[in-house]
Amino acid sequence: MAEWTIDTTVGELLRRERDRRDGGRITDRWPGLDLGTAYRVQDAVLDRKVRTGETVVGVKLGLTSRAKQRRMGVDAPLTGWLTDAMTLRPGRPVPVGELIHPRAEPEIAFLMGARLSGPGVTAEQAMGAVESVHAGFEVIDSRYRDFSFDLPDVVADNASASRFVISAQAVPPAGLDLAAETCRLDVDGRTVGTATGAAVLGHPANALALAANGLAERGAAIEPGWIVLTGALTDAVALLPGRTVSAEFDSLGALSITGTH
Repeated sequence: MAEWTIDTTVGELLRRERDRRDGGRITDRWPGLDLGTAYRVQDAVLDRKVRTGETVVGVKLGLTSRAKQRRMGVDAPLTGWLTDAMTLRPGRPVPVGELIHPRAEPEIAFLMGARLSGPGVTAEQAMGAVESVHAGFEVIDSRYRDFSFDLPDVVADNASASRFVISAQAVPPAGLDLAAETCRLDVDGRTVGTATGAAVLGHPANALALAANGLAERGAAIEPGWIVLTGALTDAVALLPGRTVSAEFDSLGALSITGTH
């Protein structure tokens, strides 16, 4: 491609998703892709999807764990969009053949009861807008080879968003200590990781506030009824056909997903 622009980058990322193929970093070919431009790409990708019939249903946080930031070679959290086309029903298998190289990660999810608009939103104000708290899984699926990217690359790629599911069990936020909420991650019945809500920027409410304040800079807000995925609690694990990944939370209950062809 002779010249990289927002439009050509949008087209390339959408083709990779449609064709279920990965590729190299955009920043290797377009050094001018900075963070601000990458968010413009992300919003343009969303606009294309909305124009073809998808509906925005929430937002997601990515790379909220300091350890994961170091592992992925980036130095800041990021936000992305969730649409109805990404939604999975609890208990339904995940058709991994529709994806490139999916990975599953457990998350604390919020269902919003009130509009949350920055700037200046605090963690306390953020929690006041939450209707219920849920166990969740995000299935990430980078359009970059081997999940290798710089921060602008992954922001443009909508923070590797692909699929997500939240539990039917809705827990009121009052009285929950989400920083201390523990999560055990099992793969086919074998424990592969444990964490607490403090892994997400010290408290998931900090991630929610960060999302609201970041969206304000882009002229958007978190709307009532939206779902917010606050970020991975543990390392992501590969989701393969026949593999079951389960998360057991202290207060939020349990949730499992299984890959299928």
